[in-house]
Amino acid sequence: MEERIFGKPIITQEEMRKRIRELGLKIAEDYQGRDLLMVGVLKGAFAFIADLSRATPLPLRIDFLVVSTRAKNNTDSGRIDIISDIFQDLAGQDILVVEDIVDSGHTIAFLKEKIMGQKPKSLKFVALLNKPQRRKVDVVVDYIGFTIPNKYVVGYGLDYENKYRNLPYIAVLDKVQEE
Repeated sequence: MEERIFGKPIITQEEMRKRIRELGLKIAEDYQGRDLLMVGVLKGAFAFIADLSRATPLPLRIDFLVVSTRAKNNTDSGRIDIISDIFQDLAGQDILVVEDIVDSGHTIAFLKEKIMGQKPKSLKFVALLNKPQRRKVDVVVDYIGFTIPNKYVVGYGLDYENKYRNLPYIAVLDKVQEE
């Protein structure tokens, strides 16, 4: 039987609530009077976009896309595949892409090129977590929740082997033991 052990939260549920509230108010201020479309990148951003959308006092619209960015060994392969695309026409739209974490930058660079090809009015990115030490591609993240060290983290939508997404906080995955 396999047992996964991880450390204490590096970002608590209360710290996330507070920061997401601040991000929502800033986004509402920046997009006041505009028709904002929030696009969540699944699976990892599902918890973040749910809380961020509720913290953003605007009549916004929400859509999703599903991308695959990980090789089987949980490494960043640099390859991005779209599993399920955005359903709405993006031409002339104000778009805010909601990401769980930005580390290598490959996904944001890929999505920026793909979405800009559809001629939106504006395109910005928000990420709950920023891991600049892992950056391989220079990208701009317009709104950042937290900058974290170069550690493998789980919780609040982020996973290890598709587990731990349901943790209400962010924790460093310390080790994996097999019994």
